[in-house]
Amino acid sequence: METLFSFQAGLLKGIHNNFRRYLHANINWNQRMIGIKGPRGSGKTTLLLQYLKFDLKQPANALYVTADHTWFYNHSLLETAEDWYKLGGRILIIDEVHKYPNWSRELKNIYDGFADLKIIFSASSALDIYRGEADLSRRVIHYSLAGLSFREFIEFSTQQKLKAYSFKDLLKNHHQIAVKITEDLHPLPLFKKYLQYGYLPITAEGEKEYPIKLNQIINAVIETDLAFIASYGPGTALKVKKLIAVIAESIPFKPNISALAQKLDISRDSLYTYISQLTQARIINTLQASGKGISTLQKPEKIYLENTNLSYALTSSPDIGNLRETFLFNQLQNAGLVVSAPKEGDFLTEGYHIEVGGKNKTAKQVKATEKHIIVADEIEIGIGTKIPLWLFGFMY
Repeated sequence: METLFSFQAGLLKGIHNNFRRYLHANINWNQRMIGIKGPRGSGKTTLLLQYLKFDLKQPANALYVTADHTWFYNHSLLETAEDWYKLGGRILIIDEVHKYPNWSRELKNIYDGFADLKIIFSASSALDIYRGEADLSRRVIHYSLAGLSFREFIEFSTQQKLKAYSFKDLLKNHHQIAVKITEDLHPLPLFKKYLQYGYLPITAEGEKEYPIKLNQIINAVIETDLAFIASYGPGTALKVKKLIAVIAESIPFKPNISALAQKLDISRDSLYTYISQLTQARIINTLQASGKGISTLQKPEKIYLENTNLSYALTSSPDIGNLRETFLFNQLQNAGLVVSAPKEGDFLTEGYHIEVGGKNKTAKQVKATEKHIIVADEIEIGIGTKIPLWLFGFMY
């Protein structure tokens, strides 16, 4: 296993502790089996290695492996875990587990066969941990890592520590919170940068290269992750890419399922499946009408790209109104809120009708509702029921 030890040592040399993702503090690291899902480029690998290096202090009984390592060309996960356990290993961290065939069955066998071995693994957002070949649902504690919030982007790019606030905090105290934050920074220029290239930590590798890398991520999700998990062939991958292009051209996209299925030359059921898989893979977000359930074959009211950076990567000149809605929907969902499409306003969450717009936006569309707020772009500080858009990037 010397190859794996050497690989781990090389990775840990490049890991620093100057920035931690929000999820790190939310994970119960004492659980025996922990699964962490998230989109490509969101920082799952760094999170795992930071835990190993700075929290565990690189103990002799902990080992990090990645499932796409050449080691697994002729070694199984189960065999590796058994050999590691015999050497005194009691912690096994497995990155990119979705790239390993029969991942769920072997994880179950490892969990059941080595009672004092702790297992932490990461996987693509596209992977449904609870629908693996073997039953992991009673064994694994699952967490999802979203892209950077606006608050995290500021900390990541300026090293300025800022507090997160709940949705209820913002409703009640947004004026005071915004006044406090703007004493030390001007958020609007940073917000414009965030919308374009601030959602994934790979932005640190270069702003000019960021759109190229986003397109590479989209291709990798479709051609590698979904191809592996959902058995996509080249023809299927091409149709899914065409679907993304159609959505990107007219978001927020109000789908006509029959027309879209005919345009892509696929069945309605296949279209629903692709929409569900792209949502799971964090390429798109689907908004359901208020009062309707959520299922694979449920027609969404609207479809958005998952984050505003994708809008810039896939279209030459994104619509500002769409960017505002995409950002707010994304941040609300990432903060754990359930969001739906109401009859009045753009979004409904926690009983509040939300209307999104520029600095001059009024409550005309939602004034008849019992509880509503106006989420306005291009303002630093709000008052009353008008809250700055950028402030909703501080919820995680």
